[in-house]
Amino acid sequence: MVFEDRRKFWREAFAWQGSVTPLVLPNVLVFGLVATLICVLAWLVEYLFEVHIGLEIAPFEIAGAVLGLLLILRTNTGYDRWWEARKLWGGIVNQSRNMGISALSYGPADPGWRERFIKWVAVFPHVARCHSRGEQPSPEVAALVGQDGFSQIAASGHMPGFVALQLADLLREASDTFHMDRFAFMQVDRERAALMDHIGACERILKTPLPLIFSIKIRRFIALFLLMLPFALLHRINSDWLVPFTTMMVAYPLLALDQIGIELQNPFSINNLSHLPLGDISASIEKNLLGLLRTKQAMSVQVLPETDRHDVLDLLGGRDNQVGLPG
Repeated sequence: MVFEDRRKFWREAFAWQGSVTPLVLPNVLVFGLVATLICVLAWLVEYLFEVHIGLEIAPFEIAGAVLGLLLILRTNTGYDRWWEARKLWGGIVNQSRNMGISALSYGPADPGWRERFIKWVAVFPHVARCHSRGEQPSPEVAALVGQDGFSQIAASGHMPGFVALQLADLLREASDTFHMDRFAFMQVDRERAALMDHIGACERILKTPLPLIFSIKIRRFIALFLLMLPFALLHRINSDWLVPFTTMMVAYPLLALDQIGIELQNPFSINNLSHLPLGDISASIEKNLLGLLRTKQAMSVQVLPETDRHDVLDLLGGRDNQVGLPG
């Protein structure tokens, strides 16, 4: 994620991409049109029947304050969901790294087991991202575990659960075949279980939207407030022609705050504004884990005798990798 320069005030003030303005502008124009019709009808009634149409402004001042508090509550509720999701993915980042470090440090020294385990750990965030967005496994999955692993993940009923099962099987292999230390086994398995806990919490956010009745009442309140507002503005500003524009000026922030609360409800979907950069987070985890694997492989080569070292280097991609190793 790239953070914007804090000095770019005007660029962000008039930004179109990433803004809720395109989403709320049609409704703002609708309320402006309704206000225009109300003004025209009020003028006709006053001209034909000499009846003054208008409402006191005081009730709208009180109602506006209450409406503002409700919209702030709605926005804060959406942001709480967004921030909780980000914390959960921060946990996935930490648990993945810890799991990789523990496996490389305390797990079997077998290079094949290490590579398989690290790649399956690196697959987890990619699969978690696709699962949270209702997508099929991404190409990064096939690059890490091959086409067979990709097909098995895609065919599974719960993709993160399948990856966690593969990790559990690898840990069982480490315990049975390579006699992995029991304490290390339990430590790594706790990290694996924590990953599933984070996925469960993400699913809770994904499958529990804000109560519909809350959204209905707030939007009815907004609609009633904006439809009645022109009656309170008639004859209270310099020109009644400004009533529609004033109504739209009031409608824009109210509708924008309401839409922001909606957009933040699902922090995973790419169809929502300001969704979490799960692609960048997943790529970062993969890069970190594969970097740890390469570092551990290089460290293992350095402690081998000269003849064994050349054999391992050939397996890792040729003797060109000997640069920087003591002779």
